Amino acid sequence: MQPTQDLSQVEIRRSRKRVRTVTAWREGDRTIVAIPARFTRAQEREWVRRMLTRLATQERRRRPSDDELMSRATELSTRYLGGRARPTTVRWSTNQGRRWGSCTPSDGTIRISDRVRGMPRWVLDYVLLHELAHLLHAGHGPEFWAVLEAYPRTQRARGFLEGYAYAAERGQEAPAGGAEDGVGDVDGGALAEPDDVLDDVLDDVLADEVDELDEVQVVEVAEDLELDDLGDDGRR
Repeated sequence: MQPTQDLSQVEIRRSRKRVRTVTAWREGDRTIVAIPARFTRAQEREWVRRMLTRLATQERRRRPSDDELMSRATELSTRYLGGRARPTTVRWSTNQGRRWGSCTPSDGTIRISDRVRGMPRWVLDYVLLHELAHLLHAGHGPEFWAVLEAYPRTQRARGFLEGYAYAAERGQEAPAGGAEDGVGDVDGGALAEPDDVLDDVLDDVLADEVDELDEVQVVEVAEDLELDDLGDDGRR
């Protein structure tokens, strides 16, 4: 049995321009779920449930425990560093000051600033890899950065952290983070959605609701799916 979801702080935004995606994001205490205008009430309820569940799962992944942090560091070391970086402990820390993390090569301990908790997964991964790389190279010389080149989002994560620090220094609201590849769009003349979005492509129409859609709408969805299955050259 799934836990009861609180819908009192959920705002549904319907758009005729939204054809085959459902998007959800947080705005303060509210959760915004943007759906196609053609959705039936049953489809609306189902997709709100799905997106709330996925948002909760995503947020749990961004806030791992110390044990999960250690496990993730081990995975990253294996994937990007050939398993050469072997920390003894990896933990969250509240006394990192302005640092995002710290590493003590002599005893293999790594501490990650609590400020990183809740940031996008790819940012946390970068911070972990940065500290893991210090187990191999103490300084920030060419060899150190060469090691981090294996991680494809190094530059993006550094830019995110620099922007976060810049905003925090000026007392502005720091960026909330981003979905895996969260890119908002302008919908109906409204402001672009924030970076902290969760998109879901409507790969199918809910089976028990198909008969509630008119023929034109069903064809529209089918054509979208077929186009998405084609390669750049127009062939499957």
